[in-house]
Amino acid sequence: MLKNVYRDYIAPRSLTGKVVVITGAGSGIGKEMSIKFAKAGCIVVLLDLSLPAVDAVKAIIESDGGKAHAYVCDVTSPSTVYSVAASIKNEVGEVWCLVNNAGIVSGKSIFEVPDALASKTLAVNTESHFWTVKAFVPGMIEKNDGCIVTVASAAGLVGVAGLGDYCASKWGARGFNDALRLELRKMRKYGVKTLLVCPYFINTGMFDGVNGSNWPFGLILPMLQPTYVGDMIIKAVRRGQPELRMPRLMYVSDLLHFALPVWLKDLAFEIIGFSSSMDSFTQTRDTSK
Repeated sequence: MLKNVYRDYIAPRSLTGKVVVITGAGSGIGKEMSIKFAKAGCIVVLLDLSLPAVDAVKAIIESDGGKAHAYVCDVTSPSTVYSVAASIKNEVGEVWCLVNNAGIVSGKSIFEVPDALASKTLAVNTESHFWTVKAFVPGMIEKNDGCIVTVASAAGLVGVAGLGDYCASKWGARGFNDALRLELRKMRKYGVKTLLVCPYFINTGMFDGVNGSNWPFGLILPMLQPTYVGDMIIKAVRRGQPELRMPRLMYVSDLLHFALPVWLKDLAFEIIGFSSSMDSFTQTRDTSK
């Protein structure tokens, strides 16, 4: 408790003037984080496939007196990521924080998802982290100062029917984050922090129609609001926090995983409603690009 008080009120990290790169910044939680990082005094670099989308976010930030730069970037292409990273270093400066946020969801079962879409989900949600980390983190290592935020999901903590490809990608992102943290520690680069973010469903439109949990469990597992998630991520970055799960009930998942037999855990998921949560999902995003 004393450690948390020290981090929160005595010595939280200052973000003023820090260059923050955010992938998938054109919409959803990426947009929300971009605006909030800018309000915290950061120079925000917006990466997305859609130039109009990041230009719109850039305009919002600048209208509020913040600083932002917008770039089109396909994070699944290593050569594109490295090229854009070089441009950012030349035009904006060394990056202090990388937020790996870009993500897609097919919302289809393992037996229905097209092969190409399953591969794309893994490429965007997991493989891209290799390219962005290789592009931006060496500068942090050199200065022994920086932060890498991995936006995973509660679906990276437990399996969910109808989210096979998405779960695989978020478990992969979680494993990548852990390996990165340990490699940085092995290098004794204690000033370069990693933050793993595992939120429940967020009300951004990405999971439209999803029924997260049956009554009365929805009272303790409501769909999260983007503003709350953004605020919590900024707070965690300031504190140098290694992991953030939302809501806090998600921290219990590890205990349940080890304490309950598989059959009982599966039954609990059916009762709570996790197993049928994707049945009413409506795809509102274009996953063909």
